[in-house]
Amino acid sequence: MTPDEFRKHAHHLVDWMAGYMENIEKYPVKSQVKPGEIFSRIPENPPSQPESFDSLMGDFEQIIMPGITHWQNPNFFAYFPANSSPPSVLAEMLIATLGSQCMIWETSPAAAELEEKMMIWLRDLIGLPASFEGVIQDSASTATLGAILTAREKVTGYSINNEGASGKGVLRVYCSEQTHSSVDKAVKIAGIGKSNLVKVPVLHDFSLDPSKLREAIDSDTSKGFVPCCVVATLGTTGTTAVDPLKAIGEICSEKGIWLHVDAAMAGTALILPEFQWMLEGKEYIDSFVFNPHKWMFTNFDCTAYFVKDPELLIRTFEILPEYLKTRTRGQVNDYRDWGVPLGRRFRALKLWSVIRSYGVEGLRGKIRYHISIAARLADHISKESDFEILAPVTINVVCFRYKPAGADEPTLNMLNEKLNHLLNDTGKIYLSHTVVNGKFTLRMVTGQTNVTLEHVEKAWVLIKEKARNLMA
Repeated sequence: MTPDEFRKHAHHLVDWMAGYMENIEKYPVKSQVKPGEIFSRIPENPPSQPESFDSLMGDFEQIIMPGITHWQNPNFFAYFPANSSPPSVLAEMLIATLGSQCMIWETSPAAAELEEKMMIWLRDLIGLPASFEGVIQDSASTATLGAILTAREKVTGYSINNEGASGKGVLRVYCSEQTHSSVDKAVKIAGIGKSNLVKVPVLHDFSLDPSKLREAIDSDTSKGFVPCCVVATLGTTGTTAVDPLKAIGEICSEKGIWLHVDAAMAGTALILPEFQWMLEGKEYIDSFVFNPHKWMFTNFDCTAYFVKDPELLIRTFEILPEYLKTRTRGQVNDYRDWGVPLGRRFRALKLWSVIRSYGVEGLRGKIRYHISIAARLADHISKESDFEILAPVTINVVCFRYKPAGADEPTLNMLNEKLNHLLNDTGKIYLSHTVVNGKFTLRMVTGQTNVTLEHVEKAWVLIKEKARNLMA
């Protein structure tokens, strides 16, 4: 492709991108294709001769677009959002064009130093202590793995990396029953073993019960096990429950246990002074993660991971083959020593673009608006006799179900699962679910970049209509 051809196609793509953003509500939110449908339309073999970019774009429209679930549609209320925004997309174009490999300072000094500064901006915005330092990871799963590996090395005197786990005792990791599955995956990868992940019971609001945590730790210690790490969550995936950080932190401090905090979604709310209560006890935190790619309008992937003592993290991950030795080592941050991958993208540029384009007050305004929409939805639900809210509404997630009079629990679960599928099959909205105390629960997330109260209220009308038709 010549520079002139690239310029022509790039202009066409920008027009397509802008049109997509303008017209995204015209697409069905959830893809309507059947399993295997896209696969069957793609040729069995690659082309032997070059094909035009116009041909590619034609197939993109005809084959690929029908199989896309539109996460940026304001009627996307499922899971947690994977938000984007025009400033982030534009920065991503620059990142792709530069094609920088940002593994160490010398391979792109600007990338390393911008990342360092962006992590300071984020640290101060969310209210972490000034002693914390940060690094951008690809996902909260990777960051949590990094935290557990660092905790593993610290508690074993940094010996497992060199000598293996044999003879180091049975390590134990603790989290609540509501904690994200990334912790389950991390203990498997770290060699700790899923059977050594202790799921601590929760309180009535689905937050971790500190008294039960203490009991579990004391029981394990009496058996000769080695408590390694506690994972507290600010904003659990199912219900956005907030674990009592201070009470958990006091236990960890007393017992000498690493405290990792997963605030993947709710961490963005910490930019609001009125949500700083979630960080009470922050002095006890050893590591902390949140995802700007969830609720800070920075497209995936961009995870902010902070540690109280970066030397412990670096000692866990650093390795220095001859080809990575540089004259600047020790004077700068070589971020390939701060996590699992060697190769790293220039993700900091997206954060810089988003924060500068919105400004702090612009970001706060949108976050407050999303929270207010969730509160309004909860108010609507609470006024209906045949619906009920099943978990406290803390930030931007409302957990509820349809509950017609006279229906028993198995029937209610069946009705709500059917309702979930009926709603998603319309293509008008997309909801995901969870299970709360054995109850099939609909989750509605009001955190998508472009969602408005009007979108939520229209969705609520549709939900009521489809629900009540089930009983007609």
